[in-house]
Amino acid sequence: MDKQLLASIIGRYEEVSFTVNRRLNALIRRGMGEELTLDQYSTIRYIRKRGRCTSSELADIFCVGKSSITAIITRLSDKKMIERVQDDKDRRVTYLSLTAEGERTADEIEERIQELLTGYISHFDNEEAIRFIETYEKLGRLLLDN
Repeated sequence: MDKQLLASIIGRYEEVSFTVNRRLNALIRRGMGEELTLDQYSTIRYIRKRGRCTSSELADIFCVGKSSITAIITRLSDKKMIERVQDDKDRRVTYLSLTAEGERTADEIEERIQELLTGYISHFDNEEAIRFIETYEKLGRLLLDN
């Protein structure tokens, strides 16, 4: 790819990424209400998808230190949204899983976010939306591979 074109594409990406991330995160935070922070919701969402995970896995996935994850886990545990379960075979390993309250909260917030994002995604036709998400997923895979 031509260097000038590449520089232009990267610049455009940086600008739109900044706008989209800031605006969408603000909208999502408003849609979540006072129940959770965005980091707490992201944690619940990840645990829900995986079924269970460890705090080390969360720290790796979210690219943060273990102390940051510990603070999030403690707050979610205090809110009775996650529980810690020790591994039967290795007592040093503690898994995190959602409680019924965590599942209920995740359902409610996911529904609010779906409604919110539908208002934006509906401006794309089907082909545009699919092409967009496939391209975005490809970028995500490339980032995970590095």
